[in-house]
Amino acid sequence: MIIRTKAPLRLGLGGGGTDVEPYCSLYGGYVLNATIDLYAYCTVTEITDKQVIFVAADRGEQQIETLQFPLPYNGVLDLHKAVYNRLIKDFNQGQPLPLQITTFSDAPAGSGLGSSSTLAVAMVKAFVELLKLPLGEYDIAHLAYEIERIDLGWLGGKQDQYAATFGGFNFMEFYEQDRVIVNPLRIKNWVINELEVSLILYYTGISRYSSQVIEDQIQNVQEKNEQAITATHQLKKEAILFKEALLKSDFMGIAEILRTSWEAKKKLSKLISNPQIDRIYRVARETGAYSGKISGAGGGGFIIFMVDPTKKIEVTKALQAAGGQVINFHFTKYGTQAWTL
Repeated sequence: MIIRTKAPLRLGLGGGGTDVEPYCSLYGGYVLNATIDLYAYCTVTEITDKQVIFVAADRGEQQIETLQFPLPYNGVLDLHKAVYNRLIKDFNQGQPLPLQITTFSDAPAGSGLGSSSTLAVAMVKAFVELLKLPLGEYDIAHLAYEIERIDLGWLGGKQDQYAATFGGFNFMEFYEQDRVIVNPLRIKNWVINELEVSLILYYTGISRYSSQVIEDQIQNVQEKNEQAITATHQLKKEAILFKEALLKSDFMGIAEILRTSWEAKKKLSKLISNPQIDRIYRVARETGAYSGKISGAGGGGFIIFMVDPTKKIEVTKALQAAGGQVINFHFTKYGTQAWTL
């Protein structure tokens, strides 16, 4: 039996950073995001050998383990092993299964589109299909979150797992004791079309480890850094404003929120921007972009720019000349999906 899954990556539109502990437990967090037609994929194949084989095809990595439980971590495909360990422990009575798990993603790790968390969701969804588990969207997202943040101890927020699981445009609320509320937004098709044609998704070519940025952000909250906490409060407020502007089809309002969100985000950590990102931002603004902000923790990855659609080609050419790559995308309405061959 062969099982395949896919889960969509997301654009962080507003409130990113307010879904990170301890801020969201102390103050509550709000995030607005939307999934796009770039995906993480997983294939699970039952095999006869007494092995567990992990393959990250896009990264050229492979790990072969003898059939055992739990599988040890060694820094190679630990996310794959952690998903396997957790699902075997919780749902197969600790009895190991001989499988080959192969993954790849449309975006590189460290891109700022939630690629690692989306990959975790795709793998969890594959086990849900394999073991016929009665898990809903909240269950899948929370399980993927726990695997990353608790089982592996990787730093990060909570929005990515829920975006990849639910799909579409969502306004998310994050509270203490891991309480999450996902509010799907009903956005008119013409508004989605206008937003798509007004946005440029630009890959800087800088792959960064979000944990370094997030660790700095966490420390600022723990130490009650007034500037960082005030800036995070501002980001939370702007998630609400972005939702209102989107529902009212106020596109110039959206452009202004992206601008002020970027200014606030840079106050969370000195690692969020750098001279290369600042230069790219200037190039976009000087050729006609209204505003922009990094999608994700910061430090590199993808930048979203808002432009007048009639100037989109001009700004695109300038950005490509500055290095990096403009990626075409469309918003998607669906979250993670699975099918069996």
